[in-house]
Formats: sequence, structure tokens, C-alpha cells
Amino acid sequence: MSSVVPIKRRRPVIIIVTLVIAAAVTGVLGMSALGHDLLPAQQMRPVHEFVHLVGMKAMRLKESLVGMFGSYLRKHEEEVHKEHSRIVVTSPKIQDVVLTESFVCQIRSQRHIEVRALEGGYLQKIWIREGQSVKEGDAMFKILPVLYEAKLAAEKAEADVARMKWQFADTLAQKQVISPNEVELAKAERQKAQAKADLAQRELNFTNVNAPFGGIVDRLLQREGSLIKEGDILTTLADNSVMWVYFNVPERYYLDYMATRARHEKEDRIELVLANGQTFPQAGTIGAIEADFNNENGNIKFRADFPNPDALLRHGQTGTIKVRRPMKDAVLIPQRATFDILDKQYAWVLDQDDVAHQTLITIQNVLEDVFVIKSGLTVKDRFVLEGVRQVEEGAKVEYDFMDPAEALKNQKFHAE
Repeated sequence: MSSVVPIKRRRPVIIIVTLVIAAAVTGVLGMSALGHDLLPAQQMRPVHEFVHLVGMKAMRLKESLVGMFGSYLRKHEEEVHKEHSRIVVTSPKIQDVVLTESFVCQIRSQRHIEVRALEGGYLQKIWIREGQSVKEGDAMFKILPVLYEAKLAAEKAEADVARMKWQFADTLAQKQVISPNEVELAKAERQKAQAKADLAQRELNFTNVNAPFGGIVDRLLQREGSLIKEGDILTTLADNSVMWVYFNVPERYYLDYMATRARHEKEDRIELVLANGQTFPQAGTIGAIEADFNNENGNIKFRADFPNPDALLRHGQTGTIKVRRPMKDAVLIPQRATFDILDKQYAWVLDQDDVAHQTLITIQNVLEDVFVIKSGLTVKDRFVLEGVRQVEEGAKVEYDFMDPAEALKNQKFHAE
């Protein structure tokens, strides 16, 4: 370690005098260089010799200082380069992991319908509120029934007349006043009149719109007193007890899933991450797979079913499906130990003589900063972790070995 010579303190007067003398000498030499000698020639010669001597000593001092600092800098650069070129080698680690696949999804109610008017007329009464929960059979709307009530009364009267004619004809037939055929004719007339009365009753019932199932009422599209036509939408009704969550998966995932469907259905945990980043507390199950692929993007739609006991999920929400599947004895390596050539992934693997060889590896899954290896590496192999760019094919490598467990800690660097 080099020592530092302390600089002695000098009195201000000495410093000022030294500066004045140096300025005077410099002025004299400067004027002499311009051809104006301030002193006689015999006196200027010693001055020039003195200045030359001082300049030579200054040059030697400069060369000495430059040599000292240059040596220090070269030594420091060599240490930095040596530290930078340090190569670290490790081995794959066998570990149980959880593989996660993420898919954007759309959330739908298992039943979501438009409630429409079955008959036209004035909307007399609205029994519900927007956002209200209703049960099956609850009254929702009532259309002004005056015309239908009058029609029903008339049809019932006709049915009563036909019934009395049939009874009178039956009495006459028993007394053999009329033939049995006339009795059958009267009976048919009665049945026809009764059918018209039943039809009028059903038309009157259509003016009362009831909930076909339990659910949540959406926005009301009509107001009391509105004149509506047959088929007009009054509101929508959603059954949110179970939510159907649709997400698209690529063909590769579909084929892998179908090849081991029983294991997937047993082991996979399906989670729903909502728009605020929180995970929905209920786990889902695969409820259906659509029949056709989308030819435009090559995907097929899966449906996951989620119980919704607290009615947190609503029709039309979006989120992210995360399919988590445990994998035992996975072969793991850090991503930064690999490099790409075209569309293939490689790693530098050392043989028993510490000679590096470029080795093709197949990646099964990607975790955060870690690759799950399908083929190309075994737990006994050694590969270059740090200094990947400094290794050449067939070159013998001097390295430091890092424990695989330590190499997988705090991975925040991706492949080079």
C-alpha cells in the first residue's frame, strides 16, 4: 500500500513572495521571447539557464507521477477485468414446483335473459327496483288488462251458454227426443267455447310478467304509463349463483390437457384474479370445452364454473384465469444461464475435463426467471451460470462452483 506524504503548511507571506518571483521571471522570459530584453544580455543568460533547469526537473517529476499513477490504474483495471471475467458454474436443481398458466377471461352469468312483454298495452305497474334480487315467480310488471278482462268475461259467458246447451241436449237424448249425434255436436260446441275462454285467461295472464327464475334485476328500460308493444324489452334478469368464466387457450395447451385430462381435473387448481389484483376466494372447475377452434387465432374456448355465494361477481366482468398444477421433481435452471440461437435455446455444459460445449435444451415450462427443463440437462451436468458470453466452444474453463440452491435464489436476471 503506497504512503501519502503530507503537505506542509506554508506561511502566506512566503507563498505570496514565491508567486511574485515566479510572475516576474515569467514576464521577463515572455518579453525576451518577443524580442524585448528587459535586462542586459550577460544577465539574461543565467536566467534562461535557471529556467531550463527548473523545466527539466518539472518534466522528470511529471514522468515519475505519470508512471506511478499509470501503474496503479493498470493494476486496478486488471483486477476489475479479472473480477468481471470470473466464470461461475452450477448444476440443475431437482425441486417440486407449481406451474401456472394465465389466460384473460370474460365472466358471464349462468342464466342471463331479456325480460320482454308478451302482450302490448300500457305499463300499469312496476313491482321491482333496479338491482333488486327476486325469486322465481315474483311479480315484476303488470300491463293494463282492461281489454283482456272484457274478452275473458265474454268468452266465459259463451262457454256457459255452450255448457247449458249441451246439458239440455243430453236430457232430450235420454228421452229419445233428439238423436245422440245432436248431443255430440252440442258437446263439441261446449268444448270449443271452453277453449276460447281458456285462451282469453292465458292472454290475461300475459299482462302479468313474473320472474322465470331467481336472480338480480338489471336496469329498467320502461317506466310506468309507457305504451309498449308485444316483444319490447322491459329489463334483464341474471342468475349469478354460479358464474361461467370463458377463456381462450392455444391448441398446444388443449392437446396437453386432453392427453392427461383425468390428472388435470384431479390436480389443477383454477383461480380467478379480479381486475383489482385480488384472487376470488372460490376455486373453479372446468365446466365445458367448446366444440370448434377459432380459425383466426387458433384458440379454443374453455369454461370454468365458479360458485358465487356472496354475489361478488357480476355478468360482464373481466379478469385473469390462473391454472396452477403441481409438478414433482422438476429440473430447474436460471434463465440467465441460457442463450438463443434462432428459435432454439442453448446452455454451455462442461464435460469431465471442464471443456465447454454448446448444448441444445428443451424448455417445458417458464417460471419467474427460471426454466423447467424437459430435455438436454440432467442433475449431474454442470453448466455456466455467469460469464456465458465469455465462453467459447471447446475451450477449457476455469470457474467457481455455486451450489444449485444458492443459484436459484433471488433470480432477477433473464437470459442473455
